Amino acid sequence: MESTLRAIETTGTVDERRQLSLDEPLPVTASGKVRVIILISEEDAEEKEWLRAAATNSAFDFLNDSEEDVYASDDGWPFGDQG
Repeated sequence: MESTLRAIETTGTVDERRQLSLDEPLPVTASGKVRVIILISEEDAEEKEWLRAAATNSAFDFLNDSEEDVYASDDGWPFGDQG
């Protein structure tokens, strides 16, 4: 049996411990597990934090392999140059 999901839009703050605090109580009386989707404004995201996460994430370790060096600096031509 499929359950129906009800969406509630509210605002909150993520603190330095990466924990979410809602600005107002939720307008529901039920309790239990919920599904949460976090939308972060690009203005709020720290570019350095994203770069650090990508640089230290082991998911990208394969890019250090010499087999991944498939392009040279003289491949192709500059953008906008039709030559």
